[in-house]
Amino acid sequence: MLAGCRVDEQEKSSGSISKSFPLGQRFSDATNHPPFTAPLWATRLNGAKLAVIALALFFSTYTQADSAADNYKAHCSACHGATGAGDTMIGRNLKLRPLSSAEVQKQSDDELFAIISKGKGKDRMPAFDRRLSKDQIRDVVKYLRLLKK
Repeated sequence: MLAGCRVDEQEKSSGSISKSFPLGQRFSDATNHPPFTAPLWATRLNGAKLAVIALALFFSTYTQADSAADNYKAHCSACHGATGAGDTMIGRNLKLRPLSSAEVQKQSDDELFAIISKGKGKDRMPAFDRRLSKDQIRDVVKYLRLLKK
C-alpha cells in the first residue's frame, strides 16, 4: 500500500489510477496500486555505479597479484638479488644467505614478517614497516616462499 496516493471510485472500476497524490491519503485496496519502477536514468546510474565498483575490484586484485613481485624488486632485490640468491655486491659484502636456503625457508611466516617489518641488525636490513603496508609485507613473505622452488 503506497502512502500519499488517492484512488477515486470511477478509477477503481476502470483500473486507472489518479495522478494526483494528496498527502495523508492511501489506497483503500492494495491490489489497485501500480508497481514501483525506477526511472530509466536511475537504472542507468545504478548500472554505471556497479560498473565502476566492478572495475575497481578487478584492478585492485590485479594490482595485488603483481605487488609482491614489484615490491620485492623495488625494496629487496638491491641486496638479495632478482632470484633471492644474495649475489649482488651488497649481498656478497653482507654475506647474505640465499632466500631459497633451508635456513631462511624453515622460518615461519610470522618470523619473516617480523624481520621485514622491523629490520635485522643495526647496519644490515632496514625496517620496511613504514614503507610497506602489513598486507604488502605478507605478500612479500608469500613471494619469498616461491623462491625456494
